[in-house]
Amino acid sequence: MSRSTRVSINSVASRRDVVRVAGMLAAGVASGCLPDRIPVGTHAYKTVGGLAIRADVYRRVGDEVLPAAVWIHGGALIMGSRQSVPRKLKELLIRAGFVVASIDYRLAPNTKLPSILEDVEDALAWIRSQGPELFRADPECIVVLGASAGGYLTLATGHRVEPRPAALVSFWGYADLIGPWYSTPSPHARHHRTAMSREEALSQVSGPPISNSGDRKGDGGAFYQHCRQHGIWPREISGWDPRETPEKFEPYMPLNNVTSDYPPTLLVHGEDDTDVPYEQSVQMAERLREHGVPHELLSFDGAEHGLAGAGSGALLEAYTEAVRFAGAAVGN
Repeated sequence: MSRSTRVSINSVASRRDVVRVAGMLAAGVASGCLPDRIPVGTHAYKTVGGLAIRADVYRRVGDEVLPAAVWIHGGALIMGSRQSVPRKLKELLIRAGFVVASIDYRLAPNTKLPSILEDVEDALAWIRSQGPELFRADPECIVVLGASAGGYLTLATGHRVEPRPAALVSFWGYADLIGPWYSTPSPHARHHRTAMSREEALSQVSGPPISNSGDRKGDGGAFYQHCRQHGIWPREISGWDPRETPEKFEPYMPLNNVTSDYPPTLLVHGEDDTDVPYEQSVQMAERLREHGVPHELLSFDGAEHGLAGAGSGALLEAYTEAVRFAGAAVGN
């Protein structure tokens, strides 16, 4: 059984709040009183070259104005879709009084890093401008949550989006794009499950731009494996070689763009993560501390990527903490 450790620096809520909210939410899950049928609306928040990029929006029935929680999926910027928002987290957020918007964005390598970030920025701008009319979202109360690559994109909104989100929650995400963990060959078995030639790997992701991996004919996961085996992920998702032009990555690196205006941030990570190293969240927490930004680091010892191996209650604990942190940031 894995054990979690919570480090809070200038937290946006007290431990008493954590215990109270965790009890309420856990009771809701146990009693089955969370809604089984949650209203959803699908919207195209932008169109690029004929490609509609969409968001799914969930909220409880009613006309009241609610804060918005934006979910950004993971998948190494190569895979994933808006449909993968975790059901339990979605339900807990809705129960806590949020509108939940789960967004797609164009995927690498067909689309490169600057345009991927542009999609995320445009999605938040769309929620601010259209959300009040379309789904009764409060444009002044937006929190952003994401996992893995979605955690990276979440952290990037903290310095690239204006007005800044009220709070950020990064689940096993990263703040550095070009460190050795990503720009040198991975020694971990999880990245050596398939072997392909360069030509075979590229054929998996050939074709026009997509914003949902369900529309990809090839295997994006196999292409990701190839990238990790050869330490070429930064180059493939950006078009830049981090050894020759590292400065091009700077505007997209949360670790190097923290200021005292950065939003309050919750970082959740397994200490034995072999896909995104635990040190990624530790380093971000240290940078936030240096700039006096309220933040928390929730660590799970013995846990792999996605908290695998941490025990059946780990995800519920992480999601409960996320909802508590997000709610405190918007006054819920």
